Amino acid sequence: MVLVINYLEVFDKMGIYKIIDIVGTSTKSFSDASKNGVMEAAKTVKNIRRAEVRKFDMKIVDDKVVQYRAELNIAFEIER
Repeated sequence: MVLVINYLEVFDKMGIYKIIDIVGTSTKSFSDASKNGVMEAAKTVKNIRRAEVRKFDMKIVDDKVVQYRAELNIAFEIER
């Protein structure tokens, strides 16, 4: 499979996929931030096939972690 990032299509034997970049957030953990990102994307994007975590970071306020963030690539199959 050939993978092309940033809103381009991915071609393989099974179909055509589109990849979008999203950021999931949580006040609890990186894991929850990742799950929340996928769950929110699934509300408007159908046929999600893969999620890849590209980067984790945190928002810090007054020397305390207030938010966990996960940058994700979400791949979904395009319907024909």
